Amino acid sequence: MGYQGMVDGGDNIVEVSWESVSSILQVGGTVIGSARCKSFRTREGRLQAAYNLVQRGITNLCVIGGDGSLTGANLFREEWSGLLEELAQKGKIDEEAVKKYAYLNIVGMVGSIDNDFCGTDMTIGTDSALHRIIEVVDAIMTTAQSHQRTFVLEVMGRHCGYLALVSALACGADWVFIPEYPPEEGWEDSMCVKLSENRARKKRLNIIIVAEGAIDCHNKPITSEKVKDLVVQRLGFDTRVTILGHVQRGGTPSAFDRILASRMGVEAVLALLEATPATPACVVSLSGNQAVRLPLMECVQMTQEVQKAMDEGRFVEAVRLRGRSFENNLNTYKLLSHKKPDAELPKTNFNVAVLNVGAPAAGMNAAVRAAVRVGITEGHKMFAVIDGFEGFARGKIKEISWGDVGGWTGQGGSILGTKRTLPAKYLEKIADQMRTNNINALMVIGGFEAYESCLQLHEARSRFEEFCVPICVLPATISNNVPGTDFSIGADTALNAIVETCDRIKQSASGTKRRVFIIETMGGYCGYLANMGALAAGADAAYIFEEQFDIRELQANVEHLTEKMKTSIQRGLVLRNENCNENYTTDFIYQLYSEEGKGVFDCRKNVLGHMQQGGAPSPFDRNFGTKISAKAMQWISKKLKETYRKGKVFANTDDSVCLLGMRRRNLVFQPVAELKTETDFVHRIPKEQWWLKLRPLMKILAKYKTSYDVSDSGQLEHVAMHSPKEAETGAI
Repeated sequence: MGYQGMVDGGDNIVEVSWESVSSILQVGGTVIGSARCKSFRTREGRLQAAYNLVQRGITNLCVIGGDGSLTGANLFREEWSGLLEELAQKGKIDEEAVKKYAYLNIVGMVGSIDNDFCGTDMTIGTDSALHRIIEVVDAIMTTAQSHQRTFVLEVMGRHCGYLALVSALACGADWVFIPEYPPEEGWEDSMCVKLSENRARKKRLNIIIVAEGAIDCHNKPITSEKVKDLVVQRLGFDTRVTILGHVQRGGTPSAFDRILASRMGVEAVLALLEATPATPACVVSLSGNQAVRLPLMECVQMTQEVQKAMDEGRFVEAVRLRGRSFENNLNTYKLLSHKKPDAELPKTNFNVAVLNVGAPAAGMNAAVRAAVRVGITEGHKMFAVIDGFEGFARGKIKEISWGDVGGWTGQGGSILGTKRTLPAKYLEKIADQMRTNNINALMVIGGFEAYESCLQLHEARSRFEEFCVPICVLPATISNNVPGTDFSIGADTALNAIVETCDRIKQSASGTKRRVFIIETMGGYCGYLANMGALAAGADAAYIFEEQFDIRELQANVEHLTEKMKTSIQRGLVLRNENCNENYTTDFIYQLYSEEGKGVFDCRKNVLGHMQQGGAPSPFDRNFGTKISAKAMQWISKKLKETYRKGKVFANTDDSVCLLGMRRRNLVFQPVAELKTETDFVHRIPKEQWWLKLRPLMKILAKYKTSYDVSDSGQLEHVAMHSPKEAETGAI
């Protein structure tokens, strides 16, 4: 039970085996318990804890918790030698022990749903909490729409507005109250004006999100009740309050959290192995998609700075201290939630078209919504193309307004419609349509086809001047197989669908005992879904195209499962990517396992199919889609200004056809022409894929002996205060 167990000792400190942590991956909360411990705050308590650790020869601690737990751990480490001296004086331990256990090493992992810890983009548990909030918001939206109600939702997060801010972004809330960015004087009036305007525009529902720590600019609390009373008194709208409370802490962890926590767990062990008495206690965390180590106390101090800045009313600084990801969220929310009156909007006379290409992916609609709204804010006329390039060739194109995309964030699939057709066969017709509608820039949201399409348009520029305009590709595909980016819109939702199904199948297998399931996932030739799904679902093996396997490997896997059936964990889970091998099909592997496992285990197979493409987008995909789309639209505006000469737009350089991708820590615009060399066009995958480095981790967790490449592990860095400019390049 957390520090309490360390103070109490006895049976509260036990050695764990491989099997004792089996099947806890899909369980929410904490299996080993956690408690706020008063006695550990006293020196007496810490003395007792030190004694209990020395008795068992423990000098390495991995602490998973929020800033309180981590600060406590650091203090414990600083006092360690003094505590041992005192124990020796009292005769509880001998001098030998003092020498032997002279140093305590500590590494922290931040587990907190509030995401309030500086230095980390995402804390463990935040994504799952967002899943709970979004599930509730989606459910409330349907009743709000039927009854034409206003809902005030209160979400958790103590003194941090992250959950409120991101959920407001992810559901397109009308107003959000967060402690870091209190509303200006007279907010009551502006909020009511906005709500009644929305009503007048036939918007049937209003959603207001309040963080539990929300305050006004005089540091007075703003409660959900206060907001409700205000709306009722001023506008007479039927208003309800929903306080989400501890629902947000519950439920099964999301795929993102399972992978994040697994990666951080490895990092923590590596950091402990490399720790010396001279290295400061560190926390392992994620910056973008890169693991990093940061000195624990620097993070704690910065986290306390935020609180201090808020107490003293320095709110701009509080937002900056929260980090670039938080600041990015806030800026994007401000851009998308309030439409300026037409008179205040600039007029650029540029027309920008948005279209979807390839297979549907959850989050596409969020990206279209953000593109349209940012485009309108920048002063452009926005056009939507129906049914991809095929629709474009047939002239299915129409102007789209701010209100048309309301409520799109939470919709799965592709509302505009999408086709796999590449533009090559319709180049003339598309050029005609570009000319007729005077389209000055294109935003193409889609998968590998979207990337290929833009390459074709780029190559056709010499023949068709119409394509000499800024073009931006946003990667959106469940397969995550687009070169130039670590993540694509839709992959997280698909991963969650796979993991949810695997959890259910595992339960079924555990019930029947001695059963192995073979599960086929989508992804084309790209093994991302199979590999990451296996990592997040705790599978025994994952067969992917990128890592060739032969009959010997299959045999070794069968033998491994046979051994496993002798333990207390009598079930198996094997994932197979749909195209990993043309001869070793799902049926073949199923028959092989069935034959070889006779008498030891029986086998079932399951092809997940198109359910992986559907469903409401996950919070990550909504947020990722919204943010990269807003950023891409700003890039398009910049390019339009640069390439506007003598009354027309003319862009024919490589850097005017770009793909916006997340690379490690940054969002980068990369010319599609330059990405050609990084692409395997036959199998439609990038030649180098970052997640292959996580493959050994999956195998180690499935009890295979293999080596883990530590060259990519995080190095100790310092917590940097970012400059306001950096927020633009930065994190998701």
